[in-house]
Amino acid sequence: MYSAVSAAAISGIRASKVLVEADVSEGFPVFSMVGFLSSEVREAGDRVRTAIRNCGFFLPPGRITLSLSPADLRKEGSGFDLPIAVAILGAMGCIPQADLSGILFAGELGLKGNLVPIRGVLEIASRASFFNCHTVIVPEENLKEGSVVRDVRVLGAKTLQDVVNYLSGRCALTSSQVDPDALRSLQESAQIPDFSDLKGQESLRRAAEIAVCGMHSLLIIGPPGSGKTMAARRIPSILPRMTLSEALEVSRIHSVAGTLPPQTPLLMVRPFRSPHHSVTAPALAGGGLYPRPGEISLAHRGVLYLDELPEFDPSVLEILRQPMEEGVIRLSRRGGTYEFPARFMLVASMNPCKCGYYPNRRICRCSPQEVRRYLNRLSRPLLDRIDLTTEVGEMTFDTLSSLKKGESSGDIRARVEAARDIQKRRYEGTPFQFNRDLSGDALKTYCRLGQTQSALMKKAFLKMNLTGRSYDRVLKTARSIADLDGSDQIEDEHLQEALRYRAPDFSYWGGEL
Repeated sequence: MYSAVSAAAISGIRASKVLVEADVSEGFPVFSMVGFLSSEVREAGDRVRTAIRNCGFFLPPGRITLSLSPADLRKEGSGFDLPIAVAILGAMGCIPQADLSGILFAGELGLKGNLVPIRGVLEIASRASFFNCHTVIVPEENLKEGSVVRDVRVLGAKTLQDVVNYLSGRCALTSSQVDPDALRSLQESAQIPDFSDLKGQESLRRAAEIAVCGMHSLLIIGPPGSGKTMAARRIPSILPRMTLSEALEVSRIHSVAGTLPPQTPLLMVRPFRSPHHSVTAPALAGGGLYPRPGEISLAHRGVLYLDELPEFDPSVLEILRQPMEEGVIRLSRRGGTYEFPARFMLVASMNPCKCGYYPNRRICRCSPQEVRRYLNRLSRPLLDRIDLTTEVGEMTFDTLSSLKKGESSGDIRARVEAARDIQKRRYEGTPFQFNRDLSGDALKTYCRLGQTQSALMKKAFLKMNLTGRSYDRVLKTARSIADLDGSDQIEDEHLQEALRYRAPDFSYWGGEL
């Protein structure tokens, strides 16, 4: 007999429909599976047969043939166990074939027939309606994750026997509902530290506010213990809250990567990723023979924080250049081209030298050559793509011992949201969302300069050795400063402040050789 059920395969971050067909016939006992299968899918044969037997079903001696189509789409992961088992039971006549129409199955099976959670359920459930499926059956531990999707019915099961009983009309399966507002409140109170904890460092606070306003990249330079990391970890607290559509977009990426926290079906707080400086290129950008999202994509719609920037492998850092410009990562592999979203805010910090205290020669013992060697690990093209650079000084005893709290994240976020509203109205109907996105003729339209401002920029271009890219980034930063001031026109003071945030020329650091 023949049976077919719907399943899904994840390629990159996108789920594609897979038809699992089973045929049980007389003949020499063989269990055959075809359809461009990974090793873990091939191993499903042993798991499925044992699970079916331990659930009380008798597998007749004969030929069992399984086909997972389309044949040119690679199937990987353990989520095909459940659809394979259901297809076999349908071909054996244990489940009416009519009851399988419009249902998508996903889940791993234990040898006792219990269902084990898998990654990617949110993406699979999000695509189910495109596959003409009205119901998705998943392991009960994945139920909340799948229930975030509202346009299909998501049901959770504990065992294969529960699934068979449901399809035969003998019992009901569990369903669930998710309250995004309750999740947001819970996650914000548990995860995000407040800017009021940061004492002093007003210039750093200001730079962070401007960077968040236009989603600009930010580099913080200063000695150890000056509050660089402390400020960076508080930047998500002044970013505008994610909309529900953004939360779904971010959560789908983390679901595919298997990084959704336990009992967190939907990420309502912007991601903050801080990889160690030993991170490899595939771990940062995504990769492998069959790529998965890397740290850059996991920071989508949030913050990617690189602490001690010069300690990273220079070849790994250069990977950032293309996604910072285009907002997407494209990886070409033998099986095709994979695209991962990369609309992130880069925040980086670094010491001015190996010991961290240059130019304080009372403490710093680095030679001029050592200072330059340390800083030369950062290429000029990479620094050119960073919109704002701010230098912070050492913390004083009076500042640290003061009981006065700094400005709260809520107050800063209110100003940022007001400036974001200006950008939203300005760019309505255009492909742009933030000031950092402007390019080409849009820069001339939205960052138009008066005669005195043009003269100021000409002088700065020559004196500061600006490139075409850094010139554009000064204009974008000035546009964000003007938005924070509520000004339609970019004025002299906005340009002057933006120019102060350009990256310093490290070739002059360390003194003359």
